[in-house]
Amino acid sequence: MSSDTLAEAPAAPGIPEHADSLRIVPRRRPGQWTAAVAVLALLALAVNSVLRNDAFQWDVVADYFTTDAVLRGLWLTLWLTAVVMVLGFVLGALLAAARMSANPVLRSVSWGYVWLFRSIPILVQLLLWFNIGALYPHILGVRTVDLLGPVTVAVIGLTLHEAAYAAEVVRGGILSVDRGQIEAAEALGLSRWRRWWRIVLPQAMRSIVPPAGNMLIGTLKGTSIVSVIAVQDLLYSVQLVYHRTYQVIPLLMVATVWYTVVTSVLGIGQHYVEKHYARGAERTR
Repeated sequence: MSSDTLAEAPAAPGIPEHADSLRIVPRRRPGQWTAAVAVLALLALAVNSVLRNDAFQWDVVADYFTTDAVLRGLWLTLWLTAVVMVLGFVLGALLAAARMSANPVLRSVSWGYVWLFRSIPILVQLLLWFNIGALYPHILGVRTVDLLGPVTVAVIGLTLHEAAYAAEVVRGGILSVDRGQIEAAEALGLSRWRRWWRIVLPQAMRSIVPPAGNMLIGTLKGTSIVSVIAVQDLLYSVQLVYHRTYQVIPLLMVATVWYTVVTSVLGIGQHYVEKHYARGAERTR
């Protein structure tokens, strides 16, 4: 059959002859646009209320935002977050290894630790550690009050609490690695250390990084609870100021803005770390 005959062939039944010239029009969704307009209107009203409400006293916020007292509190908050995360994940990794061990005693102790410290609220843990002198007045011949100051108590309490969650994050990441990957590495004759370092850990990090990043941000915000034991973190520092000046709202806004800035920076860093470990996966963000 010639090309001319093909060109003159009639269109298939049910398809108009001028189908090629039809314009595809996207489906109208008036409900979505209405909802979007309503949300934007509410957001504009909220922003306008915050910016134009004199009770926020934004000039006072600007005056105290970079004062020495606030910056010292911010530095202690950042330091405490870093120390707690490092120690928490080191202890958590050991607990995860014990939980996955063939030794039933190690498995039981690890499970019991995670169960106990996830069951007790962090505020209760901190208060118990802060009043540990009532149970043990002396440790190794030293008065407990002299040995465990407020910052030390904060580090111990937060680390033990975070380790329980870090253990489950690490264990879940390791379990997410396909068993066939480990068997293939064994077949290639790789040592146990190289199997874990080159095969298991890089793949486990894809599952570990997202919850670990959320834990980091949660720990940063959670450090504000140490203000109840007089640790001069960011929140406690602004509290000292507004107890003297009675400018409660603007000083709380100073802490709020600083927490927002730092968590935003950490969120950006988490995005790029996740992107790094997602290389080679079928779906990347």
